[in-house]
Amino acid sequence: MMDRDRNKTLLLELQRAAGTGNGRCADCGEPDPEWASYKLGIFICLNCSGIHRNLPQISRVKSLRLDFWENDLIEFMKKHGNLCAKAKYEAKVPPYYYIPQSCDCLVLREQWIRAKYEREEFVATRVCQDPCSAGSREGFLWKRGRESRQFQKRRFLLSAREGVMKYYTKESRGPKAIISIENLNAMFQTEKIQHAHGLQITYNTDGQTRNLFVYHDSGKEIVDWFNAIRAARYYYLRTNFPTVPEPEVIPRITRNYVKEGYMEKTGPKQKEAFKVRWFCLDSQERKLMYFKNPLDAFAQGQVFIGRTDEGYEVQAGLPQGVRVKKRKPAITVITPMREFVFICENDKEQREWIDALNGVIAQP
Repeated sequence: MMDRDRNKTLLLELQRAAGTGNGRCADCGEPDPEWASYKLGIFICLNCSGIHRNLPQISRVKSLRLDFWENDLIEFMKKHGNLCAKAKYEAKVPPYYYIPQSCDCLVLREQWIRAKYEREEFVATRVCQDPCSAGSREGFLWKRGRESRQFQKRRFLLSAREGVMKYYTKESRGPKAIISIENLNAMFQTEKIQHAHGLQITYNTDGQTRNLFVYHDSGKEIVDWFNAIRAARYYYLRTNFPTVPEPEVIPRITRNYVKEGYMEKTGPKQKEAFKVRWFCLDSQERKLMYFKNPLDAFAQGQVFIGRTDEGYEVQAGLPQGVRVKKRKPAITVITPMREFVFICENDKEQREWIDALNGVIAQP
C-alpha cells in the first residue's frame, strides 16, 4: 500500500515537473493529463488514451491515479517523458501537416497518433517529402451530389505543381470542375456530414463559395487527402509569397469556420417573416454566409463583416421599433448599408455569436 501511494505521488510529481512537457497531453495538448503510456513513456489525456488502447503492440496505458504502478515502470517514466518522445517521434513533422488539438475530431487525432508511433512517419531517419510532391494525389472519394444529395464515388486529382484540384463524374469525360488551389480550403465536418470521416472542401467560383462534401471509408485515406490539400496550399503560399514569415503562412493553409449553427433571419425591411437558416462565419474572408440547409452547395446570401472604424458593430437585442412574437435572444449586426437582425436559439448561442462576430470585427 505504501508503494502504491508513494508511486502515485512520484507519478503526479513527474507530470507536473518543469521542463518535461508532461503537463500537457503528448498528442493533443490537453492540460493536466491523467493517463500515461508506460511503453512509450508519455503522459496523455483520457481521450487519447482510448486511441492508445487500440495499439497494444506499440502502447500500453494506465491511469495515474487509479492503477497500480510498479517501481520499474516509474523508473521508465522518469527516463522518458513527453519532450523526449516528441524529439524522437516528431523530429520531422512537415510544416503543412495538421497537428490536431483536443477539440479536433477523432479521425484526425487517431491518425496523428498512428502516424507518429505506429508508422513512425516523422522520425529523424525518414526522408521528408517536399510540399510539391506531398501536394499531389489521385484517388476516389465519396462525394455528395448537388441535386441527388446521394454520395457517389468520384475520382479526384490534386496537383500542387499545376495549382489545381479536379474531380470527374465519368471516366470518359473531362473534369466536372477544375478548382484553383489559390482559393481552396478543407475542414473536417463529421457532425454536419454525419460521417466519422466527413470532409468539407470549399472554393470560390464566380464570386460564390462552393461547398463539396466528401468522405472515405478509410480514416488514413481521408486524413492523407486533407494533408495533401494542406501541402498543395503550403506550396502555393510559399511560391507566391516567399517573403511572408512562416508563422503567418501556417494559419492560412486551411481554416475552420469560427462558428456555425442555426439562426432565424428577416428581410431588409425587418417586417418580413423570420426564416430558419444555417449560418457559417468565415473569419479569413470576413463573411457571414447563410444556407437553407447545412449541406447546400451554395449560400443563399452573405454579409460582409468589416471593422469598427468602417462602421461595423454587433449588438445584443433588436433594433428600435422591431418586434417579434418569439421571446428568444436576438442580435443585430450593424453595417454601413443596413442592419441585419438574427434570432438565436438560446442565450448561450447569442453570446457565442456575438463573441465570434466581435472577433472578426476586431481583426485588422
